[in-house]
Amino acid sequence: MSELIDTLPLIWAFATLFVVIDPIGLAPIFVALTQGIEPKKRKAIGMRACMIAFVILALFGFFGESVLGFAGISMPAFQIAGGVLLFLTALEMLFELRAKRRSTKGDDVEDDDNDPSVFPLATPLIAGPGAIATVILLTNEAQGNLLQQISVIVVMGAVVLAAFILFMLAGVMERALGQTGILVVSRVLGMLLAALAVQFILNGLLGFSATLG
Repeated sequence: MSELIDTLPLIWAFATLFVVIDPIGLAPIFVALTQGIEPKKRKAIGMRACMIAFVILALFGFFGESVLGFAGISMPAFQIAGGVLLFLTALEMLFELRAKRRSTKGDDVEDDDNDPSVFPLATPLIAGPGAIATVILLTNEAQGNLLQQISVIVVMGAVVLAAFILFMLAGVMERALGQTGILVVSRVLGMLLAALAVQFILNGLLGFSATLG
């Protein structure tokens, strides 16, 4: 397996990370989370989310599971925590709680309640447990080869950049869908996010069970 990873084309690593991070799938979620926010602030949110996600993934790429181990946190525990937080976001999307807060507090992204850049965009949607595990796997297989580790980080950065580019098309997507379309998409994505959150939790429980077994 190590030899395979050492000779793995970077395009394969890009494809793997692209599937795991899924920038295409994140684009409509970004639209739903930033509905009604003016383009300049929306761009700032997208840029901040992608930069934070890149830093998080790069840290895990270079330091691997030792980052979690230093804090005494296992990967299964990280998956479960991410799943719980993501489920809460899904509930907000399903019942329009975020939109209601925005309407009562105004559309100021400097307000933490209205800024989804750190959570849930940067983590756990972009830099989620799956993306972190994938980056750790690719960089760990390149132990002793600093150039290959850096190459993995560069490839990961390209995937995050692809996500940012798709985020910038959110305005076009929002105009195409319209208010009613955005509402429908938000509800449907809320259901999908809830299912994804449950999957994160189940994966974490399975991982924890494996450590006990």
